[in-house]
Amino acid sequence: MYRMSASRLVPPRRRAMLAAAALIGLAALCPAADAPLKVAFVYVGPIADGGWSYQHNLGRLSLEKALGAKIETTYVESVPETADAERVIRQLAAKNYALIFTTSFGYMDPTLKVAKPFPHTHFEHASGYKAAANVVTYEARFYEGAYLLGVIAGRMTKTNILGYVGSFPISEVLRNIDAFTLGARSVNPKVHTKVVWVDTWYDPGKERQAAEALIAQGADVLSQNTDSPATVQVAEEKGLYAFGWDSDQAKYGPHAQLTANTEDWGPYYIDETNKVLNGTWTGERKAHLGIKDGAVVLTPLNAVVPPAVARIFQDKKQSIVAGSLVPFAGPIHDNTGTVRVAAGASLSDDELTAINWFVEGVDGSVPK
Repeated sequence: MYRMSASRLVPPRRRAMLAAAALIGLAALCPAADAPLKVAFVYVGPIADGGWSYQHNLGRLSLEKALGAKIETTYVESVPETADAERVIRQLAAKNYALIFTTSFGYMDPTLKVAKPFPHTHFEHASGYKAAANVVTYEARFYEGAYLLGVIAGRMTKTNILGYVGSFPISEVLRNIDAFTLGARSVNPKVHTKVVWVDTWYDPGKERQAAEALIAQGADVLSQNTDSPATVQVAEEKGLYAFGWDSDQAKYGPHAQLTANTEDWGPYYIDETNKVLNGTWTGERKAHLGIKDGAVVLTPLNAVVPPAVARIFQDKKQSIVAGSLVPFAGPIHDNTGTVRVAAGASLSDDELTAINWFVEGVDGSVPK
């Protein structure tokens, strides 16, 4: 029986278009020897936000400095976590950017959607949990730094009320609030953390209002999981203490900032780009980078931190690096009294990715 091949069913012009598309994809994967590798970054905020996007852009600049003429980079800033994200990512892939870093949680599904029709493009998504054949997820174990901020806060507070400006009630943020509270209560069991949600990553006005509301509730040490320095600025104005987040924000509050929980993305971006250049990059990976890896960096302590508190901070930091202190090791109860982590157990990376509860010591409930 004669059977027509699939290629014969495709009109010649269509076959030519498909072949051209395949060649474009292969060109992105294997650029000409004298052509730079094209690397793109998508940011949720402006690069001048003084926080998250600023820090990722520092990583991009480190990449340019390290690899020079081997690469060509671009970035798109202030991209909402909406259909705009998919449009921007798709445009970059269509322009033959071989490696695309999408740097916010809300870009997860848009990244995966665009990755399917561009199988020869390498995608990396920050803070997500869904990987694919040409998609890698990466995130910092930022909760390690949050725990250490809590240690300082627990010893520096006079009211035993800590304030936390929350962005969105997603696991990435919840585990930082939980770790901050666990750290604080490890040195001061009387501490409680109050949270005010702003439902945005970057809105200095809303962040300022949230910080002021927390102070009105008695908080005298503030932290945040938002991208502007507004919280530190409010603390500076009120003569209280706060912590920088994502970036060193001491210039916005030289008296207020006790330390900052920051990231250094440069080494990771350099390493991943080199993998693409030498043909060793693979998908279906989930990278978790912490203090030990140099990805989570605590800035020098403010001189107002007493020596005894600084010693506790440094001892606990070294214990985290050594692996003898795990912030989410049991026993841990949630704030309803339910045992969430049994004695002798600790949460895995996958379990940390799924946290949807507050630990004992955090006031209120997780918004639905």
